[in-house]
Amino acid sequence: MRGRPAPLAHPDCDTMSISIGRHTIGKKEFIALVAQIMALNAVALDIMLPAFPQIGEGLRVSNPNDIQYVLTAYLVGFGVGQLLLGPISDRYGRRIPLLIGLSLYVVAAIAAAFSPGFATLIALRVVQGLGAASTRIIAIAAVRDTFSGRAMAEVMSLVFMVFMVVPIIAPALGQLIVLAGPWQWIFAAMALMGLLVMGWAFVRLPETLAPENRRPLSVAAISGGFTIVFSNRVAMMYGLAPGVLLGALFGFLNTAQPIYGEIYGLGPLFPFAFASVGMVMAVSSLINARIVGRFGMRPVSHSALIGFIALSGVWFVWSLLGTIPFWPFLLLMAAIMFLFSLIATNFNAMSMDPLGEVAGTASSVFGFMQTAGGALLGAIIGAAFDGTTLWVGAGYFVAGLIALAMVLVAENGKLFETRYEIT
Repeated sequence: MRGRPAPLAHPDCDTMSISIGRHTIGKKEFIALVAQIMALNAVALDIMLPAFPQIGEGLRVSNPNDIQYVLTAYLVGFGVGQLLLGPISDRYGRRIPLLIGLSLYVVAAIAAAFSPGFATLIALRVVQGLGAASTRIIAIAAVRDTFSGRAMAEVMSLVFMVFMVVPIIAPALGQLIVLAGPWQWIFAAMALMGLLVMGWAFVRLPETLAPENRRPLSVAAISGGFTIVFSNRVAMMYGLAPGVLLGALFGFLNTAQPIYGEIYGLGPLFPFAFASVGMVMAVSSLINARIVGRFGMRPVSHSALIGFIALSGVWFVWSLLGTIPFWPFLLLMAAIMFLFSLIATNFNAMSMDPLGEVAGTASSVFGFMQTAGGALLGAIIGAAFDGTTLWVGAGYFVAGLIALAMVLVAENGKLFETRYEIT
């Protein structure tokens, strides 16, 4: 029987015994590299937000609300690609699928810069999402190959903290790009960032999947891996819940430019408001890394979820009464996303923790469900946008309630217990 891979290092160590050939990688560089691999996905989403008006004008999009499908198309490819890559990464390891995926990401970004029409751009965004799927699959699987339990939650928090630097600066960078040149330069910037990260991974990222833990790429092995994932109630519920919350977040991303730019009149300054919320999420990840080992993933994330629902309810009710003033809205959004960060990091760690023997397949299943489900919910919320923050607030509130129901199913109706956690 295939055993759970042992952690390769204690999380308090500064270096880890992860090597390929003569190369070794320290813990800090490993975290930074995994974070930047994941951040390419954020770049492909957030750097485009300031360019929506220019893309719509340049490609003659008749309905301005249709521009959001540039994000949705990417997320569709991202979700489908993850479902395919999981079993492949469990068979061939983490490095080769990652490098192939990054190559596709870069080529699609370059091609998108030369799109003759909106339909072509949408198709290329699907292809780019397919390539980017490797970033999530490999990043999470590599961390799970190396850590487990609360140590995994701590490392994922640190990864997310570094990762958040890119979403913080990406909209501002995108704004500078469209001020300096045409919207096509956005895709040139994506391609350049993809090449830099691909080079770093090629030189420094070792293979984290041990040969004895590789699974054959056969129908029986693949179906067996999926069976292991789908039959674990706790893992499934904690894997699904972040997808529902991501739906609310994607709904906000789809409408962030008109909310900040039009409702609150920030215009080209909206990336700075966007970045301030990202900074709060980065701080939240750092705090989680410090407290999760002491208090446990469940008490931290369950408490955060209750707070998330309460604050989202305030947003929803306030929006029913009228437009929320800018500063209260920004503070409310920052507080909600602070809690979102605590929830998502720990829920993802708890979903992966019992599935170390099929980490790639598990990452692909949860990644697909979270991305595809989140993209669908986000598109519904975005399509309902009516020039107010009402429907986005409603999306956050309802998503929080659904996530709570899933947690109660996972925990047999009990919250805050730590009996399953590995310290």
